[in-house]
Formats: sequence, structure tokens, C-alpha cells
Amino acid sequence: MTQSELLTVSNLSIGFAQEGKQVMAVKDISFSLNKNEVLAIVGESGSGKSVTSLAILGLLDRQRAQISGEILYNDSSLLQLNEKDFRQYRGNEICMIFQEPMSSLNPSLSCGFQVVEIIRQHTALSKKEATALTLSLFQKVKLPRPKALFDAYPHQISGGQKQRVMIAMAIACKPKILIADEPTTALDVTVQKEILLLLKELQEETQMSIIFISHDLSLVSKIADKVAVMYKGKIVEYASAKAIFTYPQNTYTKALLNARPSLDNRLTELPTIADFLENKPKTAIEVPQERHKRLEELYAQAPLLEIKNVAKTYVSKTGIFSKSREVKAVNDVSFSLYPGETLGLVGESGCGKSTLGNAILQLAPIQEGSILFKGEEITSLSRRQLRALRKDIQIIFQDPYASLNPRLTVGQAIIEPMQVHKLYTSKRERKERALYLMHRVGLEPEHFNRYPHEFSGGQRQRIGIARTIAVEPQLIICDESVSALDISVQAQVLNLLNELKKDFGFTYIFISHDLAVVKYMADQLVVMQNGRIEEIGEADTIYSNPNSDYTKNLIDAIPKGI
Repeated sequence: MTQSELLTVSNLSIGFAQEGKQVMAVKDISFSLNKNEVLAIVGESGSGKSVTSLAILGLLDRQRAQISGEILYNDSSLLQLNEKDFRQYRGNEICMIFQEPMSSLNPSLSCGFQVVEIIRQHTALSKKEATALTLSLFQKVKLPRPKALFDAYPHQISGGQKQRVMIAMAIACKPKILIADEPTTALDVTVQKEILLLLKELQEETQMSIIFISHDLSLVSKIADKVAVMYKGKIVEYASAKAIFTYPQNTYTKALLNARPSLDNRLTELPTIADFLENKPKTAIEVPQERHKRLEELYAQAPLLEIKNVAKTYVSKTGIFSKSREVKAVNDVSFSLYPGETLGLVGESGCGKSTLGNAILQLAPIQEGSILFKGEEITSLSRRQLRALRKDIQIIFQDPYASLNPRLTVGQAIIEPMQVHKLYTSKRERKERALYLMHRVGLEPEHFNRYPHEFSGGQRQRIGIARTIAVEPQLIICDESVSALDISVQAQVLNLLNELKKDFGFTYIFISHDLAVVKYMADQLVVMQNGRIEEIGEADTIYSNPNSDYTKNLIDAIPKGI
């Protein structure tokens, strides 16, 4: 190790026994992390990023994992340490922020208590001193109302605030190395930008080093000094951030940079990783005149859905003796949706997007306004009428794993809605239809009898799409349906949604916080803030010439690379 090097990984290989065979998750990788440096490790799910970080932290099961190579931290060999010896490093010297803060935080303990607990476990501070330190950490990570949030439970705060609590917990013992494993996945683009700026600010202030793990190369452009690109367990490119973004050498690196929806041109189909690896990148741009003609024909029809002055208010109460507070989740919202259109609904968490989606599905009754589907008022339908309506209006959820029954096979999950709505006359017909839909969404016939846990995130989202379209709906609400997916998988799913729309004549409401994705998908764009429509109009026009400062901020927050 040189004087500037804090961590050195040399010829690291990690394998796991699976069905009698050795599966290599990491294959002979080497890299180093200098003092006061940010190293980004980038790649798709399954590339070996997180397994590498767990090996550095000594969190892999030595009975299951076969580890070879060397990990040196300040000349100490971490792979030679037993669990007891490792505790002096883990938390004190090397710390980690995990991807999903809600899963990492204990839901039965207040946020402040959990940070105090970590501090007292690793230091000799008293409870009073640890509490004072926690409050100062909450201020440092820019949490609003630190004292109130100290006593709040994880479910009472936003995703961005939960991630800030995790950062406060991670830096509490002043570690030399902070490993951030996908810390901004599924967060709003504006919150994502805030978290990145916060990490960079803390790194410069404390002089700690950061290993930032992500699937999005554009995202790490503003924070990383060096970048290691991983693919199928190997490092395929390792260079300075400037070199990676200016002159990428590896085909896979170029694919990662180009898999995000273009901000300048509207492609007819997104390029995927496979397209680049096979040297077949898609570059066909939609002709503006053809788009204009298509939109003219679209809006000459009668509306499929009409939202008129819709309002939805929630009453929140934080304690037994506290006063109740009214929150207008949706406030006087109006727009029309036409057959064959994709309407993009964009805004930060809490802006009212999902509440509006639930209102259209009649999962949450509205207090004011009117919702017309094919000219019929749907807010006053009976339960029996609503069941029939839900065949025509379906939803694709954000988390496919949570929306699929783990006890049902893929085939059963797709067939179930057909049975509920009495589609097709026999089991054989339903099975044939399910197999056809599986084929259409890119699943294999042998997947029919497998369970959701046996699939990747992208495959599970395809199962969710097949289940949604099984009842032949007219309108599909896509609620953040690609926000938690890898960039490459995201491109595949977006292409699939557009292909299905063309073939089956679907109409979409596409809900997202990512303006780049919405711009690619949408014909018309609705920007929401604090329950109100901030801006509405043709998607490309709003992106190229936004009228609202809020829309400008959303566009500015999109990761664009160096």
C-alpha cells in the first residue's frame, strides 16, 4: 500500500455453492481507495457490487462464501480477522449506508434512539452526551426540526429524511470509510440530488473516503473521483471519473451511459445493454411532423377519462392530545385523457400523484369534483359496479414483489384475475392465455410453475405487467413502475410498455418522479406540486421550455453526466 492508499482490494474472488455447483459472484477484481477520495462502483444488479462491499465489511457468511484474494485496510488484512476482531473496524473505521432505509431502521424504535444506541455501542459516551451528539448530527445532515425527528418513528418521516437518519448513524463514530450502497434508489430526483450533495459536503468536511455503489453512471458523475465499472463479477473499466465520462473505452460502459432516456431527442425505442453489446444500438428518432400528426388525431377523439376539479383531503393527527391537521393531498385538479394516449404525471413524493391514481381507481373516495370514465361518473358507483370497472382500469405497482402473492406461482398469479372477472370458459383457455401473455412480456413457458422469489426485479415487474393486462383493461396506471429498477432493465420495461400499448391499444397514466423517463413515455405532461397542477401541456414543449420554477428544478435535478 502507498501512503495515500487507505484500502486496497487485490485479486478478490467470491463464490457461492448453488445446487452443487460453485457460482462466482466476484471474479479476480482489484482496486484501491485513497484517503479523502470517492470511488464509485457501478453496474447492474448481479454484477458483484454489493457482494464486494459486504466482503470489505466482513458481513459474508464464511461457511457459505468461498473468498480468495486480499483486502488491506491500513496494512491490516481484513480477510484474516475473526468476527470478534472485526468489530473494532466495523462501525468505528468502516461504516455502511444500506439501500433501503425503511428495512434498515427498526420500526418499533424512534429515530433518535437508534442513533444513540449505535453511538453508545461504539463509544464511552453517556446517554446525555450521545443524545446531544445525535441532535448535532441531525443538524449536520440537514434534517428539519431535529428535536421533533429525534422522537419520530421511521414510518412518520419521508424517504429522504429516513436516508438522512441512516447517514447520521453511519457518520456518528467518524469512520474513515463510508460505503453507500445504492443510497438514492427510488428517491425523487430532487431528494436524490440533495443526498448526493450532502454526502460530498460531509466527505469534504470530515476528510473521509466513500465507496459509492450505484447502477446509474450518470448519477455518480458529480460525486466520484474514480469509477470502477463491474459486469458479471469483473471490473471491465477502472479510471478517473473524467476519463470514464469523456472517453469511455469499454462497450459495457458506453451502454450504461446511453441506456437512460435521451434528454435531447425522442427515440422511438430505448437502447438496451444487450443492443450495445451486440453492436446494434437503437438511434431512430421520432419525426416531429409525424408526432404532431399523431397527437392531432389523438386529441380529436372523445376523452376516455375526465378529471374535473378533484380534491382529496386527509386529516392527520400525530398524538392523542395533539390537534388534528387537514392535508389537501389533491387540490382542484382537472385534466382529460384520450384513448391511446400516455399521460405523464410527475412531481416529488407527497405532491398527490399516487393519491390521484388511487382516486381514479376508486380505492380512495374524493371529497370534491368529478371523475368520468367513458362519459360515466364513477365516484358514485356501487361495489358491484366498481368490480366491473376495475376490469377496465388496472394498475402496475412500484414494487412487484410486494404486489405479488408469494404463495402463488407465476401462472396462478396471472390466471387469478381472469377467474375473478370470469374471462374465458375453461382452465385450459386461461392457461393458454397466461402462457401467451408470459411470452409477450418476455417470460419463458418454464416460468409458469415458479414462485416470485425465484425471479429478478425486472422479471417480477414483467410478471406484474402480465397479470395487469390479463383482464384486457382499457386504462393502465403505472405507479412508479420502473423507479427501483436498474437503468438497463428500466429501458427494457419501458420498451415493453410501449410495445404492449401499440399492440393492445392501451391508454396509460404514467406516474413518476423522474422527468427523463416521463418525457420519453408521455404525450401530455402534468406536473404536480403540493396537490395542485403546476404545469400541464405537451411533454416535449414543457421539457424544452418550462414555465414553472418548480418544473425547472425537476429538470435541473436529472443526472446528466459530466
